[in-house]
Amino acid sequence: MEGLFYERAALAALGRIFGYVPTVGLSLYEHVGSARDIFSLGPKELSSLLGHYSPYSASINMETLEKEIEELEWLSDNGGRFVSLADKDYPDLLRECPDRPLGIYFRSASSPTEVFGLRSSIAIVGTRNLTPCGKLWCERIVRSLSESESSPVIVSGLAFGADSVAHRTALECGLPTVGVMATGIDNVYPWQHRELAERMVETPGCALVTDYPPKTSPVALNFIRRNRIIAGLSSSTIVIESAEKGGSLITARYANDYSRDVYALPGRVDDRKSAGCNSLIRKQMAEIIDSLEDFPERLGLSKTSKKAREDVLQNAEKFYRGSLPSDKVGAILEILEEVKRSPGIDYDGLSSALSLPFGVVAECAGLLENDGFISTDLIKRCTINGKIV
Repeated sequence: MEGLFYERAALAALGRIFGYVPTVGLSLYEHVGSARDIFSLGPKELSSLLGHYSPYSASINMETLEKEIEELEWLSDNGGRFVSLADKDYPDLLRECPDRPLGIYFRSASSPTEVFGLRSSIAIVGTRNLTPCGKLWCERIVRSLSESESSPVIVSGLAFGADSVAHRTALECGLPTVGVMATGIDNVYPWQHRELAERMVETPGCALVTDYPPKTSPVALNFIRRNRIIAGLSSSTIVIESAEKGGSLITARYANDYSRDVYALPGRVDDRKSAGCNSLIRKQMAEIIDSLEDFPERLGLSKTSKKAREDVLQNAEKFYRGSLPSDKVGAILEILEEVKRSPGIDYDGLSSALSLPFGVVAECAGLLENDGFISTDLIKRCTINGKIV
């Protein structure tokens, strides 16, 4: 483990040095075969590999590596971790990308494998100035995906507009969601989304990720580079609304470059906020979203079941009514509604929020889990089950 930690720290240091030219750092790492060994190279060896006038050579030294070790220890103490290319739980889809980062910073109540290794990941992006129609369709699309038998992870950029609507709707529907940041893992931007970000960190299956080191501030260029991570983590990318130029179109181009599927919501011919989506469709860079009935299947998700389309509360009431006393059914529905409203809430939180005895909460939540309505983790944090009976 100690050797892996130092290799991880060396990869983090290389990521900091070559962050804006990831393919250079990646090529150097693959050529040498060990990130840690790179920091043992002398000036002549570095010059032969990077060129005599490389601006990066001066930063490759033991002092840089030692600082990175200290930073990873700080990161661990503050609830984060660095997932490097040397780690088995580095996301498989991202590993396929030619400009993949040497590692990503990660905050979550779950492991990287639980976030990225168990479900499909679908990116949803769009304009920050989302129209009411765009907001409505963004919510409808996420809900449609939540009703599929194989519910996916929703990946977006934590920005205003389509991103935040996608994240919030995913949480409301019991879907895991991942926010890809254009800042350090310790600096949520915009600040108005700090509460949303913390909710994602605390909800099982959700996460915040970035390839920027801690203390990185929001700079315009960082958002462009961030978009490749959104596309790289996802098997498909959905564009809700976009003008002729915008970050979501850059994400779509990255997805095309990675041979991933892209879908776009069409708009009126004269609607500037949909000009980018219409252009993607016209240039055959994206498939049109013209119906939600079979959309999950087009994304490679299992078919939506008729029963799953029913509201979870109605479904639970039908399931328990007549088989349990009415007061217990009432408590079950209260608990289910609170879990739907506050994904990741634990038994203590439910007991406090609903003024129910802990024993009643434990019994009713146990029934809901046993019957497939909710899922709980080891410390009894509850989320709506994507595979509702």
